Parts: sequence; structure tokens; C-alpha cells
Amino acid sequence: MPSDIVRVVYRKYDGSAHRDYPARRLAEDDLGVWLGVTRGTESVYHGRPSVEKIPFVVLVPHDAWWSGMFNPPPRTSEVYCDITTPARWRGDTVHLIDLDLDVVRRRTTGTVELRDEDEFADHRARFGYPDDLVANAEAAAKLLFQALGDGTEPFATAYRKWLALVV
Repeated sequence: MPSDIVRVVYRKYDGSAHRDYPARRLAEDDLGVWLGVTRGTESVYHGRPSVEKIPFVVLVPHDAWWSGMFNPPPRTSEVYCDITTPARWRGDTVHLIDLDLDVVRRRTTGTVELRDEDEFADHRARFGYPDDLVANAEAAAKLLFQALGDGTEPFATAYRKWLALVV
């Protein structure tokens, strides 16, 4: 029986720390595992202690090259997707490698943005991203860019019932 608490660990491709925080397991469905992070949760960002000021929900999909963060106001990003390697679960810890690219939908305008292409290019050269990793990352970014723009679930309304549990 899985624990109610999941440790979420993001690293960069070179193994350096990126994000690390506990989350409450909300549900698992055909889309993946839904995790909730409440206001006040202690976390680590880029190796520094932090405290979450705004709650959010994370979707860790089954076998996909991304993870999704769904945010309430006042956060300006309604949906923030990290391009990652597929999640690896070890017990109650999920490990993801952040591949720099992000696809974001802005709350007020609905504008979808592809972010951090320069960081992706820099890390691709510096860390020697393999060609298949690059192809999968770029394909995931393209898929998400379309899905966040056209209202494909879970990016339209499906996440709202889970977000309501942590707000």
C-alpha cells in the first residue's frame, strides 16, 4: 500500500539538485499520479531551503516526458509543465530529471509559452544530451504546447477537483 506522502525529487541531467519537496498523494488515474502541495510546505529549490507560499497540484504522468504543475491565483501561471525524463518511482519517492524546457499557460491571457530554450541548448552542449533525449524532450514540448492551447485534458478542467483539495 503506497504512503500518503510522496517525496518529489527533481535533478538536472548532471545530477545536481533542482527541486525536492514532500507532497500528499491525492489519487492515481489513467493520466498518472496526482500530488498536492499545501501552503507552508518546506521544500528545497536549487539546494536552498524554501517554504511554499502558494499551494499547487502536480501530475506525474505514466511514462511521459513531462510533469505538470497546476496553480491557483495569484500565481500568474495557471499550468506550468516541466519537460522531464519519464518518472522513476522508488517506493514513495518519485525521481525526475528536469530537461530545462518548460511549457506554461498564463492565467489572465491564456497565452501558451515555451520557455528556457536557451538553457536547454546550453545544457545540451555542456552535459552532452543524447540525440534520443533531445528528440523526446522536443516532442513533449510540442505536444504540450498544442494541448495547453487547445484545452486538451487534463489541462482544461480535470485538474481543478484536485487543486480544490489543497487550496
